[in-house]
Amino acid sequence: MKSIYKYIICACAVFSVGSCNYLDVVPDNVATIENAFADRYSTEKYLATCYWGMPKSAGWNENPAIFGALEMVFNREKMTEKGMKMGLGQDNATSALINYWGDTGNMVRSLYAGIRECNTFMEGVTDVQDLNKYEKDRMIAEAKMIKAYMHFYLLSYYGPICPLRENTEVNESTQGVRVYREKVDDCFAYILELLDEVIESNALPAIIENRTTELGRFTRPAAYMLKAKVLVYWASPLFNGNTDYNSFLNNAGEPFFNQSYDETRWTAAAEACKKAVDVCEAAGIRLYQQSDYISPKVLSDQTMLVNTLRSAVSERWNCELVWGNSSYPVNSGLQSPCFPRLEQGTSSSTSGTMSVPFSTVDLFYSKNGVPIEEDKDYDYARRFDIRTGDEEHKYYIQKGEQTAAMNFDREPRFYSTLGFDRGKWYGNSYKNSPDDDAECLYPKNRFGEYSSVFNPGDYNATGYWPKKMVCINSTFRDANSVSYEDYPYPDMRFADLVLLYAEALNESKSTPDAEVYRYVDMIRERAGLKGVLESWRTYSNQPDKPMTKAGMREIIQRERKIEFACEGVYYWDSHRWKTAVKEQNRLIQGWNVNAKEAVDYYMPTTLYTQTFSYKNYFAPIPEKDMTNNPQLVQNPGW
Repeated sequence: MKSIYKYIICACAVFSVGSCNYLDVVPDNVATIENAFADRYSTEKYLATCYWGMPKSAGWNENPAIFGALEMVFNREKMTEKGMKMGLGQDNATSALINYWGDTGNMVRSLYAGIRECNTFMEGVTDVQDLNKYEKDRMIAEAKMIKAYMHFYLLSYYGPICPLRENTEVNESTQGVRVYREKVDDCFAYILELLDEVIESNALPAIIENRTTELGRFTRPAAYMLKAKVLVYWASPLFNGNTDYNSFLNNAGEPFFNQSYDETRWTAAAEACKKAVDVCEAAGIRLYQQSDYISPKVLSDQTMLVNTLRSAVSERWNCELVWGNSSYPVNSGLQSPCFPRLEQGTSSSTSGTMSVPFSTVDLFYSKNGVPIEEDKDYDYARRFDIRTGDEEHKYYIQKGEQTAAMNFDREPRFYSTLGFDRGKWYGNSYKNSPDDDAECLYPKNRFGEYSSVFNPGDYNATGYWPKKMVCINSTFRDANSVSYEDYPYPDMRFADLVLLYAEALNESKSTPDAEVYRYVDMIRERAGLKGVLESWRTYSNQPDKPMTKAGMREIIQRERKIEFACEGVYYWDSHRWKTAVKEQNRLIQGWNVNAKEAVDYYMPTTLYTQTFSYKNYFAPIPEKDMTNNPQLVQNPGW
């Protein structure tokens, strides 16, 4: 009898949890293949096990992307968290901080263990008697999707990997299970092979019909989007002709990374993105719009747009979500640190410790839709001055209150993404629905005020919170307690696919054309901005930037940084673009949050010095795994 694992993880309600419709899994004492695939129920539980093994995107100690680029930070009292230590360049091979290679933990667990479970599932499901062919084919396609996703995650995180095409027999020799890392191109090819098998099988549904029990399962649009994303990564500088790794050699003495740039990869990526866009749109997946956001009250145009942009991320299973990772949903664990106290209370119902530094805050455009450092009408040199909230900005900033000039005259995504001292925060309090939304609550964050230090260690370090990560339906029940609404982590949303397509189109053409502008402008229009060409020609001191391939590349990259700010996308983007070395050796700054008076509070203050070197593009293979398998080659620099 072939043994699998000591425990099989099963779902409480297979693919749903209580009334929330999220995947939730708990250990179950099922020890043999025969029991695992005895019937429909146990088989569905095993498939839930495979889903549960996905990386936990909503955890800052589980997802390297949350803090890894210091796009967000904790205060110094909490800088010992693993995610923060990674962002501060403190990872090491001896005790790898976030180890998806060989860890045996509950939240961070070897993805190879997850891949083995997928392989076991695909072997066992064919013999289940009370499943019909459609059901078996669908489940096999899902297991392949999970397997492809895990391989892709490992490849993005570690570089060349050891593809686990099939499980070894339990009686295999020790030497036989020692595998080699394969060339990057071969790793990508295998992942694409898996995804092509999924797509060609036509076994995944276009949409989830049974939303009561099946939300969180993969669909056909997710398969097409993942393929498109894989191809974009393969075409990107980190993996396409990367001569920085010319001395990083495999066991045969050959470079792991191809040494010649292949422009045709961008063409293939663009074609895959277009196909994915078409498949998504046919399934009803599109950008979330104001007409999708339902407000209990009549709101100003400004507040409606801000709430729409927030809801595109945090409204459960909305029309923009291609696939949400519900193996660990965005619950109070992540929302509480992103959520300031909005009025005087007597207990710490939120921690408010998740902080956004100036390096992220500065990215957002001016109200004219161009970078603040390029805007001819924006007083960039005086952005640290103090201004008083006025009638024009009353839906963004409390009228009559003082805040920094850099909080004025910014694009709508600035106000939907960020909370700040004296900045409006609509919809998150039992008494936060005034007849005039200009009168909604707002943080007061100067020392001694109710949004500032509550307990030692519970405070925001920069004066900015990632508002977008807090669901609008997560609300204060009273001054001392919060009711949180969970939502799946938006690992794949349509806006991401749209901008990946724009990027691939731009890279595959000699100069940008109307099609490139069209897809970038789709995102800008939803954000309440004019098109790229009009905005740059009218307001930028670099009016010709969108006319060149290099200039448009910079614009697309900035659009991605803004649109997906605080979602962890920048960590992976900055790696595949190879821009991290240039961008992430910098001071991490915020306001002087220990000051009581505005004149002292609004002083730029350095929290950390961020460092990044070439070795940080990939995580180290843990020494324990290197010892267990001497055939492995360590990543450069570790």
